[in-house]
Amino acid sequence: MAIFHLGVALTGPPEELVFRPLHLAFAMTLIFLMRPLGKGWPARVMLDGVPLALSLACLGYILFNQDYLTNVRIQYVDPPTTTEMWLGCTLVVLVLEASRRVIGLALPITAALFLGHALLGPWLPFGLEHDGYLLEEVVEELYLTTNGILGIPISVSAKYVVLFVLFGAFLERVGTGHLFMSFAMALTGHTPGGPAKVACLTSGLFGTVSGSAVSNVMTTGVLTIPLMKRIGYRPAFAGAVEAVASTGGQIMPPIMGAAAFVMAELLGVSFLEVAGYALVPAVLFYVALFMAVHFEAKRTGMRGLPRDELPVVHKVLASHGHLFLPMVVIITVLMSGRSAPYAALCGIASIIPVALLRTTTRKTVSIGMLIDSLATGARNCLAVAAACACAGIVIGIITLTGLGLDFTQLVVDAAKNALWPALVLTMMAGIVLGMGLPTTPAYIMQVALLVPALVGLGVFKPAAHMFVFYFAILSSITPPVAMAVFAANSVSGAKLMSSGFAAVKLGATGYLVPYMFVFSPALLLVGNTGEIIIAVLTGLIGVTCLAGSLHGYFLRPASWWQRLVLAATAILLLLPNLLASAIGLACLTAIVALQLAPWRQATPDAS
Repeated sequence: MAIFHLGVALTGPPEELVFRPLHLAFAMTLIFLMRPLGKGWPARVMLDGVPLALSLACLGYILFNQDYLTNVRIQYVDPPTTTEMWLGCTLVVLVLEASRRVIGLALPITAALFLGHALLGPWLPFGLEHDGYLLEEVVEELYLTTNGILGIPISVSAKYVVLFVLFGAFLERVGTGHLFMSFAMALTGHTPGGPAKVACLTSGLFGTVSGSAVSNVMTTGVLTIPLMKRIGYRPAFAGAVEAVASTGGQIMPPIMGAAAFVMAELLGVSFLEVAGYALVPAVLFYVALFMAVHFEAKRTGMRGLPRDELPVVHKVLASHGHLFLPMVVIITVLMSGRSAPYAALCGIASIIPVALLRTTTRKTVSIGMLIDSLATGARNCLAVAAACACAGIVIGIITLTGLGLDFTQLVVDAAKNALWPALVLTMMAGIVLGMGLPTTPAYIMQVALLVPALVGLGVFKPAAHMFVFYFAILSSITPPVAMAVFAANSVSGAKLMSSGFAAVKLGATGYLVPYMFVFSPALLLVGNTGEIIIAVLTGLIGVTCLAGSLHGYFLRPASWWQRLVLAATAILLLLPNLLASAIGLACLTAIVALQLAPWRQATPDAS
């Protein structure tokens, strides 16, 4: 699978009805082989071998008849044949089963509910009834067109996700994870609350490569969480820091998560533009998190790790700093105007030569390492491919039934044509969807159901997409599900709800930033230079004030009324209004003056 996609990236993709079925066929083959249900050969053949063979037959029909389906058959006019009906129904069931095996029940159940909505329309309760659609119509939409299972989500998985996942797998094998950890330890390990800051930096760097909050936690958290507990952080807080930092990796350029590539396709823009939209909000997210752990450490009197236990920056860069070069290659290629798949291919091609540059990493390169990286990359793609295929079922039903238009009208009516209520409703829906679904399908469903309502109310289209993207991601740290927090707790030993609420507190900026760029697109780097500079500066100061308010510390411990003023200051600075920003800066000046004078008198030697 990995070699096939590398070859396609090098030579160029074939026809869509060849490329997409082939990609899905590889994925489903590996899923049924690697996630078997049967024990013993008879059971393996029936429960795993038969589904594998049937999935290849279903996708093979599309593959070998793509010319007929594209150039001869008239969509929505020629009815599906009996063979196409059987194959289509079989593939839908197999996609649901494959998705269940790799990502659980939530997404298959969601897709099944949408299927039920299309087929059982006349018998639905609670005002959900409609005339219904024939099975033939559903099969055609999901199987014989590029609107369903073989739609945009699986195309994104095939074109982009595989290559960037392979890039991450190769980077990890040559020691980049060690570089990220050592670099972060050297920079911040000695400062107050150093291990928590190490978690912020390491997980942010690693997350932009992996694109998965949970895998990020399990990779970096096993090191950072024990370090945080060692210097005195509560287990719940330590787990929350790692969960929030790992979650933010999906919004941090240059790579981000799979949903970012879907966004580029849906918006019809380059991936570089999407990365540009995401840059400032991601920086605000991590600055707020960094300051929150700093303020918490200062408030509780925590110190960093002893310097003699920490690596030295110049030694880290001397031994492993060259491993940053593949990421530089990707950024450079993207900025040159080339496509994201080509940039990923260049990044992958650069990893081995870069690793061979120095003796410290040369020993990581071997035939076994190459094979292991290819296998790991292919294995890590399976969940995304299954989720995208299953999401295609949902999107196909929404397209067929026009449910998206109905839902849009419902949101507009519920919000009474006002933007703020519509944003709040969208936020709540996004968090709820994201609790049960991976980020990519959660984002795709919101685009189909909720984004049109926001755009209809005047929201800048990229801002609307980024808004739902954020909340699909933040569901990973939002109780009661909070999958990233759950993963962190397996290391920290804390209870879910205590870590969950700590994570919401640490990630509070993430819940505000989407509202900021909806009302101020300058944060998405849209507008003139002056507007962008003002929005970025006030945003940075605002999120710092918010962190100080939530954690009760700024230049010194903050009283309850100072925390209220800091919260008000943050809100004023985050509003896209020059007068509000001016008032906020005046409030901040007053707080600084009040805290600085007594602080100097009490601790004249403090820095």
